[in-house]
Amino acid sequence: MKTRAAIIREVGADWSVEEINLGDPGPGEVIVDAHTAGLCHSDEHLVTGDLIPPDDVYELMGGDGSYLPCIGGHEGSGVVAAVGEGVTSVEVGDHVSASFIPSCGRCHYCSTGHQNLCDLGASLFLGGMMRGAADKHHTADGEALRKICQLGTFSENWLCDEDSVIKVEKDLPLDIVALVSCGVATGWGSAVHRAEVAPGETVCVVGTGGIGMNAVQGAKMAGAANVVAIDPAEFKREKAQEFGATHTFASMEEALAPVTDMTWGRLADKVILTPGVLHGDMLAPALALTGKNGTVVCTAIAPMLESDATLSLFELAMYNKQIKGSIFGSGNPRSDIPNLLMMYRNGQIKLDELITGRYSLDNINVGYQDMRDDKNIRGVIEFA
Repeated sequence: MKTRAAIIREVGADWSVEEINLGDPGPGEVIVDAHTAGLCHSDEHLVTGDLIPPDDVYELMGGDGSYLPCIGGHEGSGVVAAVGEGVTSVEVGDHVSASFIPSCGRCHYCSTGHQNLCDLGASLFLGGMMRGAADKHHTADGEALRKICQLGTFSENWLCDEDSVIKVEKDLPLDIVALVSCGVATGWGSAVHRAEVAPGETVCVVGTGGIGMNAVQGAKMAGAANVVAIDPAEFKREKAQEFGATHTFASMEEALAPVTDMTWGRLADKVILTPGVLHGDMLAPALALTGKNGTVVCTAIAPMLESDATLSLFELAMYNKQIKGSIFGSGNPRSDIPNLLMMYRNGQIKLDELITGRYSLDNINVGYQDMRDDKNIRGVIEFA
C-alpha cells in the first residue's frame, strides 16, 4: 500500500515527508492507521546522529548496509487496519498504543516481570521487521527504508509486529493513548519503578520535558515530600509546578544549597536524570545532590559511542550511593500502559496538559524546532 512518512536521510538534515510503499502484513504482523504520534526527543537523536551506529558497528550488530534512510517515530496510537496470519492479540478495528519495546511474554525477562528488557528488543536498532529479513518499507523509487524501534509512527500507516502494539479501550482519546506509549510510562516509571520513591522522600528531577514531567508526576503520586524540578527553561519550570513540583531551579548547582537546607543536610534521596541528551559529566553533580544511601536514575539517551563519565568513586562507595539505568521506566508495557490510562480516566494523573503543540505531518520540522526552542512539553503529530 502507498502511504506517507517522515524520513531522516542524513545526519543533520530536516525530516523529509515522502510517499512510501508498505508491504502486506505477514504472519504475526499488523498494519495500523495512525491517529497521533508524539514528537519525542529520542527521534531527535536520529537527526543529531546520537542514535545512528556507524556502518561498521551496524554490521557487527547484525545490520546490512547503512541505518539511513530511516522512518522516525516510536510513540503513537491508531486503529488496526489489517492483520497477518496468526495474529491473536488484536483484530481489525481495535484501538492500540505503540510499545517501543516489544514484549513476547515468553523470554526470560518477560516471564520474570521485566517486559522492558524483552529479548525481542535486541533488534530495535536494526530497523527491519522482527519476524524475518524481508524488507517491507520502500520509498516511491524502491529504496529500502529502516524504521526506528521497529515502529516508524511518523507515518500515516505503520506496519509492525503484533508484539509492538497494545490494545486499549475504544472510548479513550487516542492522542492520550499515544502519550503513554513512551514519555508518560518512561518518566512515571523512572520514579515509581526504578527510583522506588517512597512517601516523605526528597526527589530531584533533572530535565522536565516529555519524560521528566512525568517523573515529577510519578514522584508526587508516590508520596515524595519535596519534588524538585531542575531545568534551564523557565517555561518548563513553571509547568513543572502544575504537575507537582514543590521547588524549581535552573541547574543542579543552583539547587544544591536549597536542597541541603530543605533536607536538614541529608540531600536528596533520589535524583532522576531526564535531560534531552545524557552526558557523562552530569553524573558528578547528580551524585553531589544525592544523600547517603541515595540513588541516581539515568533515564535519557546518550550518544551511542560516548563512554566517558566523571564521578567520585570514593563518594559512590563510601556513602553507599547507587546509579541505575532505566528504559521504558523499568516497567511492563502491557500492564503499565493500561494502568496509566485507568489513572487518567480516574483523574489521578495529568495527561491532557502535557500536549503543548499539535502539528500536521507536513509540519514535523516546525514541531521539532519548537521542542529545541523549549516551547513544548510534548508536541504531537495529528493525522487526518
